[in-house]
Amino acid sequence: MNIKNKIMPKQKIEKLRKQIQSHNHLYYVLDDPEVSDSEYDRLMRELQTLEAENSELITEDSPTQRVGAIPLSEFDQVTHEVPMLSLGNVFSEEELHAFDKRLHDRLDNDDEIEYVAEPKLDGLAVSLLYKQGKLVQAATRGDGTTGENITQNVRTIQSIPLKLMGDDYPDILEVRGEVIMPKDGFEAFNAKARAAGEKTFVNPRNAAAGSLRQLDSRITAQRPLDMYCYAMGKVEGATLPNTHFETLQQLGRWGLRINPEIKVVQGVKGCADYYQEIGEKRQSLSYEIDGVVYKTNHFDLQEKLGFVSRAPRWATAHKFPAQEEMSKVLDVEFQVGRTGAITPVARLEPTFVGGVTVSNATLHNMDEVERKDVRIGDTVIIRRAGDVIPEVARVVVERRPDDALKIILPKECPVCGSEVARLDDEAIARCTGGLFCNAQRKEAIKHFASRKAMDIDGLGDKLVDQLFDAKLIEHVDDLFLLKVEEVAKLERMGEKSAENLINALKASKHTELHRFIYALGIREVGEATAKSLASHFSSVRYYRKNYYNQLTRSRFLPRIRELQKIMQASETKLQEVDDVGPIVAAHLQSFFKQEHNRVVIKKLLAAGITWQKPKVPAKKEALPLLGNIYVLTGKLSQIPRNKAKAQLEALGAKVTGSVSKKTTAIFAGEKAGSKLDKAEKLGIEVFNEDELLALIN
Repeated sequence: MNIKNKIMPKQKIEKLRKQIQSHNHLYYVLDDPEVSDSEYDRLMRELQTLEAENSELITEDSPTQRVGAIPLSEFDQVTHEVPMLSLGNVFSEEELHAFDKRLHDRLDNDDEIEYVAEPKLDGLAVSLLYKQGKLVQAATRGDGTTGENITQNVRTIQSIPLKLMGDDYPDILEVRGEVIMPKDGFEAFNAKARAAGEKTFVNPRNAAAGSLRQLDSRITAQRPLDMYCYAMGKVEGATLPNTHFETLQQLGRWGLRINPEIKVVQGVKGCADYYQEIGEKRQSLSYEIDGVVYKTNHFDLQEKLGFVSRAPRWATAHKFPAQEEMSKVLDVEFQVGRTGAITPVARLEPTFVGGVTVSNATLHNMDEVERKDVRIGDTVIIRRAGDVIPEVARVVVERRPDDALKIILPKECPVCGSEVARLDDEAIARCTGGLFCNAQRKEAIKHFASRKAMDIDGLGDKLVDQLFDAKLIEHVDDLFLLKVEEVAKLERMGEKSAENLINALKASKHTELHRFIYALGIREVGEATAKSLASHFSSVRYYRKNYYNQLTRSRFLPRIRELQKIMQASETKLQEVDDVGPIVAAHLQSFFKQEHNRVVIKKLLAAGITWQKPKVPAKKEALPLLGNIYVLTGKLSQIPRNKAKAQLEALGAKVTGSVSKKTTAIFAGEKAGSKLDKAEKLGIEVFNEDELLALIN
């Protein structure tokens, strides 16, 4: 009797959950409800009652568990294992033809390309992570690599299933899509807010973004949000279709909402026709769109086309004409970005453009200012397309006043007073005070502490923010003056955590010269260039005496000689180094010429940072693996991966993070995943860890 009483509620709960999940899918995803609202409410109340009586049977994927009860204090950061890339844009049919031609040229054939065309929704890009069919994480796109954890808020969106349908879904499935607020929901929400005397949203996109960034998911649950899925990210444990379109259909079968306007079109004409068609339907759609996205349908072609910078070559967004209005330039200020870029920003007479009041517009860089001949006092056309930062599109020259002032690039950084450098062939001017400038210091410290730089264990971005905001550090050298008792007072830090950080800082002092050079954050000087500089200047004998005497006369001379040679080298000498051309040489010269940068370096050396003499580059005959390209994947049990990489590189090999046709071989450890699959598909040799060790030895 007791056993029967325990089993019956469980079976009834499971049956009710399946019924409600099915009704949710029909109502929120397919727009085709089968039952009345009252019947749906009756089923939900019955499930809530049963779960209240049998609390041990409540699971996270139950329809009753969509809203979290406890507000968050802040959003955690989430790293996207597969980056969420941005898209290139085209703004005319001519540019669309140019995009299609680039693809044909790269594929080296004239066959018509099959595309998938879909509306470009004006919302917020998010990533959903399902494990064993259950939603476990949701994150914003952020910068494409790191976003914010918005799981509790996303769980409140009814069109997003907490559990996937069917039984053939992957063990791990990451889905990308756009969260939006439909037009009707937006209007109803604003009407309610106005009636209550509360703040309204300017447009549906801001409404969706603001709703998802609520720390209290109960507030998000009251907002009429929806989501359409448009791609997959990480996938494990399933064989997927060969085309983008069929992949989207598969997502639909698993219960995720797919835009019904998505179509397969043939060639550039099919794309242009779709753009025209969707443009005519734009006003009648239930959601805002700001253009169309075209994606090469076949995955094998996507793989051949590859990526450029942070965007795929095989996709582009065809934007609708931007919304434009006239305004007047009242003044121009120069802002300093976190990388030192000096950006001119026009201060405008406030103007309503594209649903928002605009009082500032970017002028991008001085090349743009000069090309458009923008002056203070000019009447200008302001363009705003979607969520793009408003820009000055052009000047209405016939309205130019006689006293209009030319815009002049400042010679000194408006934040720190360092020299502003603008190379002849670069559009962007930059502050040269990277280690010193207030606008750049925090990012400089994060870079300094990063794994490929000084590798300070436990000093992540959030802790740097805390230390900086608490005024415990201002420059990178302040890190080595931190005390346990100071750090222990920070939020979420105890004495043990503080001790671990101080010990990690001490350990990081014993480093390598190339790591130290890379950690300085000199523009265009990456990890490989830093290695080339360190090894090259360990083998040259020249250096100018009495130059930078604040370093050469110090007690640190025995261990800074190679660094001193780099700091003293002329541009001509710097260009003798592999990977160093005129631009990098100029950046090095500019950096080391700044007095405050040299002072920071001296303080770092005074703090005890040291390194062994860099190894002189081996002769070619001592590099038996020269010309070979290897990939390491999976878990290695006998040797750390970074050590294996270093030893392969010491033998002349190049070790990369991705598999391509150029790869010589891959070494696969336990649980090797997609890289192993790709290598086998390309016919690349695969070796195990024992064979890796044999090769190294």
